[in-house]
Amino acid sequence: MRDIAFLAWRYLAYHRAKTATLIGSIALILFLPAGLNVLVNQSAEEMTTRAEKTPLLVGAKGSPLELVLNSLYFESRSPVSTKFENLDRISDSGLAEAIPLHARFRSRKYPIVGTSLEYFDFRGLRIASGRMMAVLGECVVGAEVARDLEIGPGDFVRSSPEGIFDLAGVYPLRMPIAGVLEPMHSPDDRAVFTDLRTTWIIEGFGHGHQDLAAPEAASSVLARDGDRITANAAVVQYNQITPENTDSFHFHGDLSSYPLSTVIAVPNSEKARTLLLGRYLNDDENQLVDPSSVMDQLLETVVTVREYVIAAVAIAGGATLLTTALVFLLSIRLRRREIDTMMKIGASKNTIRSVLISEIAAVLLFAGALAVGLTLAIGRFGSAAIRALLLS
Repeated sequence: MRDIAFLAWRYLAYHRAKTATLIGSIALILFLPAGLNVLVNQSAEEMTTRAEKTPLLVGAKGSPLELVLNSLYFESRSPVSTKFENLDRISDSGLAEAIPLHARFRSRKYPIVGTSLEYFDFRGLRIASGRMMAVLGECVVGAEVARDLEIGPGDFVRSSPEGIFDLAGVYPLRMPIAGVLEPMHSPDDRAVFTDLRTTWIIEGFGHGHQDLAAPEAASSVLARDGDRITANAAVVQYNQITPENTDSFHFHGDLSSYPLSTVIAVPNSEKARTLLLGRYLNDDENQLVDPSSVMDQLLETVVTVREYVIAAVAIAGGATLLTTALVFLLSIRLRRREIDTMMKIGASKNTIRSVLISEIAAVLLFAGALAVGLTLAIGRFGSAAIRALLLS
């Protein structure tokens, strides 16, 4: 038996290119269905875990999926804004705790998320270094932002314009970093958090500028009418909020009409949840969605696609295995002289058959081992890869 195994091994080692091709092809065919199944299951777990921890979301009428993805991952296109009055509407109802989110802007490739301190308790976020944001214009950054940009408390981040030619729209704001969050292996690691008023300043609803009553601002004054001063375009607007100029920052218009991306509603009880859903049932401007239900619908589509992919892989796998069988048969025919020589030196037909079967078994064994190894690797590192993909 050892001689048979030695002859089979030497043949495979000599024809290493053909052997490697066969092993790789068979391994991929065996791995793809199992690996795809593991990957989809891990994706489902990754996507539903955060959704299940978020009870309800209130946003403007539109795509529920877009609202959920923006609220959970801050990465989809920003949904139509809802109004700040919805935050008061939920809070005043006494049915749920209301947590605001405004995730329209970015600093480089990282989302800037305007929210309240309640969000950090809700997500279990803790400060790793520095402190929590405390005044207008400050921010805290996620662990991945701090690592990638090599920044920390005392450094600065700047908001980015929404477009290359956006010269008169979003006003770039230089924000000091008060602290860095502990890593949570979640979308929060890739976010820059600040308070709502700071994001409204970025959006242009508030601003700060030099004191127009001061003598040095005379060149920026267009007209004076008693206490009313009209400034011209030369007035100096501040791009950073400091202790010296923070009093000059102010907002225009009705605060209740200011924009929010989403309001996270955390009901006090199951009854409160039902009552809250009923209040938004016939709302023409806003929607209240259950993130878990929305993600479940998305995953149903993913699972359906997976079934079609597995069916296609099975068909391709059958064709590959038939081709592999053909390769072995043709190989045996091409080795006719080799087989005749083995018979002339005394090898029996059973011995020759055993050598050939051992070669095929060795190829299948190595291919199976490689497929198992790839599947285990997906099981071990798939979650990290999915998180990187979701957060990229």
